Amino acid sequence: MKHLLLIIRFALIAPALGMPAFTNAQDAWPAKPITMIVPFPPGGVADIAGRPVADSLSRSLGQPVIVENRAGAGGGIGMAAAAKAKPDGYTILMALSSISIIPEADKILGKQPSYLLNQLKPIARFTADPTVLVVRSDSPWKTYKDFLDAMKKNPGKYNFGSSGNYGTMHVPMEMLKANQKFFMVHIPYTGAGPAIVGLLGGQVDAIATGPSSIVQYIKAGRVRALAHWGEGRLGSLPDVPSFKEMGVPIEFAQWAGLFVPSGTPDAIVTKLREAAKIAANDEKVRSIINNAGSPIQYLDAPEFKAYWDIDAKHMEEAVKKIGKVE
Repeated sequence: MKHLLLIIRFALIAPALGMPAFTNAQDAWPAKPITMIVPFPPGGVADIAGRPVADSLSRSLGQPVIVENRAGAGGGIGMAAAAKAKPDGYTILMALSSISIIPEADKILGKQPSYLLNQLKPIARFTADPTVLVVRSDSPWKTYKDFLDAMKKNPGKYNFGSSGNYGTMHVPMEMLKANQKFFMVHIPYTGAGPAIVGLLGGQVDAIATGPSSIVQYIKAGRVRALAHWGEGRLGSLPDVPSFKEMGVPIEFAQWAGLFVPSGTPDAIVTKLREAAKIAANDEKVRSIINNAGSPIQYLDAPEFKAYWDIDAKHMEEAVKKIGKVE
């Protein structure tokens, strides 16, 4: 009984002395499964990157990392949920570059932003690929010039699908339309996967999406890539020219990165960074993502934060140029 009283007394006075009573919860992390929010439906770039990364994190951290697809509002619903989640390391987010777009788009639409960028802390970037302009193989457009000529001759006749207003499939197409001065009707879906289904099924005439979500259909001969928003040629699509090659001065990268709520303790952030680095070098992860047409382009938190700051400014400028889209 005396020993029990001493233990209770120590437990009561330890916090006042700034001492851990028995164990530090952060040291014990993770003590239960972790939820990885992917703010898009299955089949898109974030999901393709998120699932193998989640599997590797599970092995490194010793707890299941469960992917939860929480789609809607161009990714805004899932990203807002992650930004507002309890910062205890049990909610992480695999987001795309649209993470920088949604708050600015909300402002343009006269809404209170569903989240702010400073509510999220970057852990690691895994991929960074330009979007690719794709049409069905049975379309009459064999080259980008064919496509452009048809758009200019028939304003409003054709449409394109996207993952939602101001998402990473919408913004690059608006950039292209503005630069090349043509008009297409925008058909927003809830994610890249449904938009690709729309293209394959003939509901939309074109899409702009990351290589990893479309390269399998290109190789199968079901769709045709006409151009991409990058610098040079892509390893997965070496025969597809960039817009810059063709004298069109636009560029857009669709990257996938891991985030946590900004208040997450440093000790947990450090463990996640270590596990993310292991994932980026995991041969199984690299093989899955590479085979999808999107090689690993890893950046640790400090480098990713610097990259994100610059990219976010570019995205903000792009959204302001696009203006209000209902």
